[in-house]
Amino acid sequence: MNTIITVLLFLIPVFLLLTKRKRSPQRVPPGSLGLPLIGQSLGLLRAMRSNTAEEWLRKRIRKYGPISKMRLFGKPAVFIYGQAANKFVFASDSSNIVNQQVKSVSSILGDRCILELTGEDHKRVRDALVTFLKPESLKQYVGKMDEEVRNHLEMHWHGKQQVTVLPLMKTLTFNIICSLLFGVERGTRRDKLANDFRYMIEGMWSVPVNLPFTRYNRSLQASARAQKLLKVLIGEKRVDLEKGASPRQDLITCLLSIRNEKDEQVISEKEIIHNVMLIMVAGYDTSSVLLTFLLRLFANYPTIYAAVLQEQDEIARRKPNGELLTWEDLAKMKYTWKVAMETLRMFPPIFGGFRKVVKDIEYGGYFIPKDWLIFWVTGITQMDDTIFPEPSKFNPSRFENPASLPPYCFIPFGGGPRICPGYEFARIETLVSIHYLITRFTWKLLCSDNSFSRDPMPVPTKGLPVQISPRKLP
Repeated sequence: MNTIITVLLFLIPVFLLLTKRKRSPQRVPPGSLGLPLIGQSLGLLRAMRSNTAEEWLRKRIRKYGPISKMRLFGKPAVFIYGQAANKFVFASDSSNIVNQQVKSVSSILGDRCILELTGEDHKRVRDALVTFLKPESLKQYVGKMDEEVRNHLEMHWHGKQQVTVLPLMKTLTFNIICSLLFGVERGTRRDKLANDFRYMIEGMWSVPVNLPFTRYNRSLQASARAQKLLKVLIGEKRVDLEKGASPRQDLITCLLSIRNEKDEQVISEKEIIHNVMLIMVAGYDTSSVLLTFLLRLFANYPTIYAAVLQEQDEIARRKPNGELLTWEDLAKMKYTWKVAMETLRMFPPIFGGFRKVVKDIEYGGYFIPKDWLIFWVTGITQMDDTIFPEPSKFNPSRFENPASLPPYCFIPFGGGPRICPGYEFARIETLVSIHYLITRFTWKLLCSDNSFSRDPMPVPTKGLPVQISPRKLP
């Protein structure tokens, strides 16, 4: 009997230990999910608006380590950062993680944009967009973009003594997108679209509570109005194509004209609308932010300003009769683009983004449950002194040879197979705009405060008011 009792006393704790191990959950990242729906959303948004978001995240890193869990905009998420994290986000196949934005973004932009699509759907739609946005196709639109920039300066800059840069850059980039990508010329329709897109962007990173007077509610209403207008526009473009219009006149007609071997339209009307919304939002905000921060930078760094001006003046002198810029001219703007790249490194327009876990996975020694989000950020990696020495120093020579940079460390346009299809369009837009701004005007900052907030894009103090003067080519 004593022997049996002794054996039982030994086996019972072993059984309990094994049972406990079997039933205990796997090791999820440290941290707190916080309150349902809200979680850490308000804390992150407050930090972004006070330009302390990177420090807010660094505090989490110091407290929990490089991987931590939180709840953002209604969904449980895991925050990761660094080169390995960026590679995991941008290079993983759809068997582990897929595109999926938080509810506020997906509800406003639509569930058929490439930020939401996965697998073959993502490839199909992305390939269609690249058909129009690849360099070989965009070459023919440099002249038209040139005309848009000149018209903008004539309307909004010439004859003025003072302007506020950011809203004007948003007007410029929106007009370029409307003209080149969607064939919407100046007038009431373009003005309505511009107004709706401003409201849409305000609510894209917000707590998804659909109550009257909330940002989210206003953005949803603006999205519905914009989609209705775009649907009418697509119908008009379809009629134009049937009458023999060129399928290359803008992005919408290009997408409508792409057909498979069965002569079926490859991209659905809903996919066209949702991806037009995405491209318009992306181009409207990201390029305007880059141009604004470039102008502020030129005012603060006279040596860099002088080098860019010299490069642009040399191109302008070859056009004594005011000829339009060409693709070959853009190829000579090498230093200007290095300055733009360094600006994107220090002031990335996109703070971060999300992916969705499609099955239980392990990352960095932790278990991440199915349907959780992966939250990644750009700025922490791009300001890492082990990757970019003296990261707070503005140094365009870092991009003397971009191929020498470690992969997945500089990601303003994403990376790997998920690099932004609009990258080349943004480059052309930036270079053409800077050429005319810097050769035709000089400016002086009217606000000495060099800080900025995020809402969710960077916004310099007071929108960057400047005093301007016309400049003659020497």
